[in-house]
Amino acid sequence: MHNTLVQYVMIILDWIGTFAFALSGGLLGVQKRFDLFGVLFLSFVVAVAGGMLRDVLIGAVPPVAITEIHYFAIAMAGGLITFCWYPKVESRQRQILLLDAVGLGLFAVIGAQKAIDHGINPLMAAILGMMTGIGGGMARDVLAGEVPFVLRADLYALAALAGGAIVSIGTAMGVKPTYPMLLGAAVCIFLRLMAIYYNWRAPLPRRRDDKAT
Repeated sequence: MHNTLVQYVMIILDWIGTFAFALSGGLLGVQKRFDLFGVLFLSFVVAVAGGMLRDVLIGAVPPVAITEIHYFAIAMAGGLITFCWYPKVESRQRQILLLDAVGLGLFAVIGAQKAIDHGINPLMAAILGMMTGIGGGMARDVLAGEVPFVLRADLYALAALAGGAIVSIGTAMGVKPTYPMLLGAAVCIFLRLMAIYYNWRAPLPRRRDDKAT
């Protein structure tokens, strides 16, 4: 009963994260003055690209984003809402970031666990978990002509990697998957919240034009 409840909660959070990712894609599409098709396409890419890339790499084809219609429906809903009510959605960016953090954590741990279930080495499974979380955002930024957000100093890719790594470590230790997944998601979400609220950043390289401190 407990495991079933946890699974249902994770499914719901996965949908919430997918919706948040779709909203972020739609927001950038509207800001870049894309038409309706462009906004919806960008929302769909952000929502599913990471998972599709992971599924193709581990041989889980066709990808779940294609076989499960609800991912498409959630992405279209997020895109339409952003397109039709952009000012209201844009004013809720902080809340969207919080939902995005939840989605990132869930995508990272689910991606890592799915890779492990398909026989991928735990180290590479952690990386695939990270790619599941950040793939959509990277595709969004490239399509919109932006430097990918995850390549800058913000704790995004590192947070996803930490979540996936905890799942992989739990597998190596023989721990039941549910607990490492919950812990990994929590750590990933925590790191993102620290980045949002306390400006935590990954270290940047020093350059010649940087002033000495």
